[in-house]
Amino acid sequence: MPSTGFVSLVSAGPGDPELLTLRAVDRLARAEVVLYDDLASGPVLDHANPDAMLIAVGKRAGRPSARQDHVNALLVEHALAGRRVVRLKSGDSGIFGRLEEELVALTGAGIAFEIVPGVTSASAAAAAAGIPLTRRLTARRVQFITGADVTGHLPEDINWAAIADPAVTTVVFMGQRSFPDLAAGLRAHGLPGDTPALFAESVGHPHQRLIRTTVDELATMMKIASVSQPGLIIYGPLAFYA
Repeated sequence: MPSTGFVSLVSAGPGDPELLTLRAVDRLARAEVVLYDDLASGPVLDHANPDAMLIAVGKRAGRPSARQDHVNALLVEHALAGRRVVRLKSGDSGIFGRLEEELVALTGAGIAFEIVPGVTSASAAAAAAGIPLTRRLTARRVQFITGADVTGHLPEDINWAAIADPAVTTVVFMGQRSFPDLAAGLRAHGLPGDTPALFAESVGHPHQRLIRTTVDELATMMKIASVSQPGLIIYGPLAFYA
């Protein structure tokens, strides 16, 4: 019976292969199995071992997706077969990447693993837009929030005082559909509607799009625009910096 393999939970960054870490490239090159997300595919997979088994397990809103328990089972199955497995996730896997569920499955099966951090799409979007995420005195805190709960709607337990703070940079992941409702809540809790906002779509990909606007204008745009590409929203005092 083969010995238990090893799982590397590798963060691929926002999609630009030049933003992969050296450790990520090394683990891909030595992998025997790669389970990859939709947003961690394309040119990034060019670094994978050419003999590796590539398995798509991506999850996208509104599209047929792999169930998380199925992904967990595949990780365990291939590792118990003695293989070197890479679980390739977009951005940084520790930020809204369902990393913990996979760690629980691996730990429960007695499988050794490592976490390889990566460039989060928030940092990549800010860099692409030429803005910092913090500023001494006027933006001393940055916060990452999700705009969708497990149902795809705006979470009900939002800390409105925190996310309506005008002196904070707030990054909203998975928030395109719910942003009109989020913006209404922000205004109701005192955040000015003309607060600078940045919408970053397909960060790190050739068709990347950056829109500098305001919270109110972005909410209006999101009401009429169809959501097809992954994107995130940054709002706060620095979103217009240039």
